[in-house]
Amino acid sequence: MVKHSNASFWNDPKKRAIFFQALLLLAVGAFATLLIINTQSNLAKQNIASGFGFLTQEAGFEISESMIDYWADDTYKLALWVGILNTLKVALIGNVLAIILGVFLGIMRLSSHWLLSKLSQVFIEVMRNTPLLLQLFFWYAILTEIFPSVKEAYEPLPNVFLSQRGLVFPVFAEHIAWPWVKASFFIGIAGCLGLHFWNKRRKMRTGIAYKLGPIMGGVFVLIPLVTWLLLGAPTVVDWPELGGFNFNGGMTITPEFVALVLGLVLYTAAFNAEIVRAGIQSVSKGQWEAARSLGLSQPQALRFVILPQSLRVIIPPMTSQILNLIKNSSLAVGIGYPDFVSVANTTMNQTGQAIEAVVLIMLVYLFFSLSTSLFMNFYNKKTQLITRGAN
Repeated sequence: MVKHSNASFWNDPKKRAIFFQALLLLAVGAFATLLIINTQSNLAKQNIASGFGFLTQEAGFEISESMIDYWADDTYKLALWVGILNTLKVALIGNVLAIILGVFLGIMRLSSHWLLSKLSQVFIEVMRNTPLLLQLFFWYAILTEIFPSVKEAYEPLPNVFLSQRGLVFPVFAEHIAWPWVKASFFIGIAGCLGLHFWNKRRKMRTGIAYKLGPIMGGVFVLIPLVTWLLLGAPTVVDWPELGGFNFNGGMTITPEFVALVLGLVLYTAAFNAEIVRAGIQSVSKGQWEAARSLGLSQPQALRFVILPQSLRVIIPPMTSQILNLIKNSSLAVGIGYPDFVSVANTTMNQTGQAIEAVVLIMLVYLFFSLSTSLFMNFYNKKTQLITRGAN
């Protein structure tokens, strides 16, 4: 016999919640529609064109750093794409280094060695309590003042030059093989990670683990090597040469990029260090004692017992710091690094499409933030402790 609920609509919490959520959604949609209509009306009164048609127009400005081929006669769309890639490069390199340095400093902060602990504490307090933009100005000034002009550049190694324009060094000349070799490196990394997780699951299931270090090293090296050999094994080198007021050829790591990454890494690592310290201290002292009673050294106890348990405390606030570094990278405009915000600002000034440029900035950073949060939430669930009897 089917039981029918006698509860009215308003007495049902689920139905009432759905109603109010739908009502709120309608209100937000109505407000957004009114805002769009009002904006379009004001733009029409001032004879300002709207839309994203400007993306196909010629940009007409140079970008000092680019991961892809770009020239001034390319479109705004390609220019903005260059900015996105530059921001992504800073975010990836910066977060990896900030996490590594933060873990190291957090462990130093808990060291029984007085000098190491105090050095870590001083570093953390100074970096956390100094504005990030001021730190970026400081590092940029240091990098551009301590090195000589281009014509008087240092040559610490043959054909490697260090000057106010950055570090210039030889690289392999462009060839169809190199993009595939780079892609094969990522395939090798994915293969190593797959072997690692397979071995970890096998150990949990059987208690036996293979020593996969040599195999993983072979996978990481052999896949790019075979790709390079199959595509002709190019060896032509692009040597840097001084021409006029700058170097031609080779690859350049600019002071703007170094100052930005250095500032972001040191600033974010200070916060990460405190997160790691708090996570380690959240694990009871009994876990340390149990690990030592099993014959584990202190580094082994930290690696195999303490850190895995502290991840459930570390990961959520660490996710916030990862997102902060991505958003803080927009301060690159202050020192002249061409990140997405800088390129978007130039585009806005040349085209007058302020609303569209701001919308693009919001969408790009929203995508970076949501994708990062999605990955970190997935990883956080994988690291949560599973108690006995849990489903």
